[in-house]
Amino acid sequence: MPLSYSVPTPLEYFAALVQGAQEESIALLEAAACIAHVEYPDVDVQQFLDDMDRLQARLQRRMPAGATPLQRLNALNRFFYGELGFGGNLNDYYAPDNSYLHMVLRTRRGIPISLALLWLELAQGAGLQAQGVSFPGHFLVKVLMPAGQVVLDPMTGHALSREALGERLEPFRLRQGAAQEEVPLGLYLQAAPARDVLARMLRNLKEIHGARQDWRRQVAVQDRLVTLLPDAWGEWRDRGLAHAALGDARLAVQDLERYLAHAADAGDAQAIALRVKALRGS
Repeated sequence: MPLSYSVPTPLEYFAALVQGAQEESIALLEAAACIAHVEYPDVDVQQFLDDMDRLQARLQRRMPAGATPLQRLNALNRFFYGELGFGGNLNDYYAPDNSYLHMVLRTRRGIPISLALLWLELAQGAGLQAQGVSFPGHFLVKVLMPAGQVVLDPMTGHALSREALGERLEPFRLRQGAAQEEVPLGLYLQAAPARDVLARMLRNLKEIHGARQDWRRQVAVQDRLVTLLPDAWGEWRDRGLAHAALGDARLAVQDLERYLAHAADAGDAQAIALRVKALRGS
């Protein structure tokens, strides 16, 4: 009897990597690469992972025998920013391709969080203790060294002093008010959990597609956000509103009613209830 099996959809593939998974068991690079299915449904994620493995092998061949952590870090940065030529896409910073890892690998251009994920994968292969940092406004990376941690800008690989970090943080603190003035800098430099990294990538795309009123792509992004963060009720609301913008009243009502059922005290609950009523009458 011939075997039969169904190929998972891109969303099912993403869900299999993140749903119910503990933070430490999430395959971050693979899950992040799957986000590209929003725009490139046929992208071969396993090929991308194989390409990254080959880069790791190239880097390891360049690593001096018995290299210290600092030598490893310097070798990684020479390889990543020098030999491979990775850097920020300053000419088209808000292009969605900057968030799709296989495209960043191809073009060598990205934004802080996508560059950081590629850099961190190579850092792991280089034997460095490196982590992503969900710093306000600009994703960073940090490396644990014998003398303490080094914080770097993934756009350039340059180390950032406490003064430079404080300057980057100042606009955020001013927007947030006096309460943020008392928060120590170190709390902003905590390692970012995998789920938070994926959410930040998806919300970057959500903002881009929303600004362009590209509701079809926004729904695809929201599908992944509610899969990743099923209790983030605002994401259900935003998917419902995107469905409404596409003219799909049935799906819009489903999501908006779910939002109201769990966020009845939200400041926009009355407005959303009125929207649901209008959608039901449409």
